[in-house]
Amino acid sequence: MTIAKILKSTSSLLIALSLGLGAGVATAHSDGKVTPGYLQDTNRHVVKNNFGQCWRTGSWTPAMAIAECDPDLVKKEVVAKKPDTVPAQPLMPPNLGPDKPAFTKINLQAETLFDFDKAVLRADGKKTLDDEVVAKMKQYPEVEVVLVTGHADRIGSEKYNNSLSDRRAAAAKGYIVSQGIDAKRVETVGKGEAEPLVDCKDVKGRESGKNKKLVECLQPNRRVLVEVKVQAPAK
Repeated sequence: MTIAKILKSTSSLLIALSLGLGAGVATAHSDGKVTPGYLQDTNRHVVKNNFGQCWRTGSWTPAMAIAECDPDLVKKEVVAKKPDTVPAQPLMPPNLGPDKPAFTKINLQAETLFDFDKAVLRADGKKTLDDEVVAKMKQYPEVEVVLVTGHADRIGSEKYNNSLSDRRAAAAKGYIVSQGIDAKRVETVGKGEAEPLVDCKDVKGRESGKNKKLVECLQPNRRVLVEVKVQAPAK
């Protein structure tokens, strides 16, 4: 066969392939866009052989692979797994009382009211209760009940901390009532070390009241909360 005939035969084959008319030639679905690296007919359909394989051009590279023709070469989209997130603990738990309490939750640091590891109110602690709690309860008679919650840190046994938080809440109630507030308007509860705001796990040393760094770090956990529990509906 002469070179002219070979060229003519090759040209005819390419035309047949591009038109999708050659024996055993099929066309793949296409969105009408040019697909680099693959042979397409005049309608821009990717041409396939009778084995369902797409015809590649001489310029084809693996980077041009499309899912329909070379699914194994196409990078699959990696869906990044979202890390398990732990909801940040609020500084104070949500209000348990009415949607619109007469006054917001009052957070009193234990050291403001008591000496360390004690449940006897200090003089400045009484003044704090006067200003922050007693005055507001007198100002808002619609507040029928407040809840006084005592909290302790983890230093010491759980039993001891439960007792300490109970005694501190009771001491706060006792003073509030002594200032003219009806005892029925004040309830108390001790949570001990159950609801910490900080963990201070990075502080080295023994868990003891003598570990000053630990005592200082755990200070936010030692607190007394006063919040509106029952409030008469607005008229």
